[in-house]
Amino acid sequence: MRWASPFRLYKAGILGMNCRNVDFIGRYNLRRFYPLVDDKLKTKLLAEEYGVATPGLISVVRTQHEISHVEERLMQLKNFAIKPSRGSGGKGILVIIGRRDDLFVKSSGTEITLEDIKRHLTNTLAGLYSLRGNPDVAIIEDLIEFDDTFEGYSYEGVPDIRIIVFRGYPVMAMLRLATHTSDGKANLHQGAVGVGLDIATGRSLKAVQFAIPIEQHPDTGKQLIDMVIPDWKEMLLLASRCYEMSNLGYIGTDIVLDKSRGAQLLELNARPGLSIQVANGRGLLPRLRHIESIRKPHKTAEERVNYVMQTFSAQGL
Repeated sequence: MRWASPFRLYKAGILGMNCRNVDFIGRYNLRRFYPLVDDKLKTKLLAEEYGVATPGLISVVRTQHEISHVEERLMQLKNFAIKPSRGSGGKGILVIIGRRDDLFVKSSGTEITLEDIKRHLTNTLAGLYSLRGNPDVAIIEDLIEFDDTFEGYSYEGVPDIRIIVFRGYPVMAMLRLATHTSDGKANLHQGAVGVGLDIATGRSLKAVQFAIPIEQHPDTGKQLIDMVIPDWKEMLLLASRCYEMSNLGYIGTDIVLDKSRGAQLLELNARPGLSIQVANGRGLLPRLRHIESIRKPHKTAEERVNYVMQTFSAQGL
């Protein structure tokens, strides 16, 4: 295994964890606003209030006795997703893509019963998937039907796009593709593929799995280079608008492209990870310092997005 020296990492503009925590998260994210993004239900309700597109809310289960009340509703649904409100790393997300009589079909093709779903809801309420194991709330929402553009690019899961937003400016982005190893979840630590995206065009730059460069999806064989994300500017605008919505200066926005509803906000992260730099093959720090140097920040999302599309690119900063 080859290790890079701290000097080489600094010269490459790599943002480290300590610098991220002190200079950006600690300085620009006031802790009183953390609950708005750590709690997916609060984020969803806030997004609806600000007119930011997000998957429709079907039901919320807060107590054990409410599980019996939601049974009839679930039996009427063909597809849906269940998420812990305060979960992390994709844990506890149950995706149902179809039905076979009284059985529910997961994205992996496995069939489960209503009792299995009720057990999952009970575990969610007990805090099995939540941060620090605290009691939680279960969210049932509309299932994303991903755009045909991504056909064959993701395995047993919905692909999403992580965009880092600093002071309202989108500064770096990557496409996350589910794999068999990641169990259908777009989580890089669990084995999902990360595809770096040119912030100016939405075109793919490079792809990695477990930080190792790849050119094809490990399960589908689909070529990952020269992809272009449709409606790219609209995605950047949605991400940029989350700055005013959350009051947080440094955030990760997770966005999906629905086949009929367009770009949808899945969730926000006040402590976004650093692996996006590996997927892009470049460091975040120069872009963050550049945004800090702007004396008169642009006031609207449209202005901020136009600025980064002109300033940041595969060849530029």
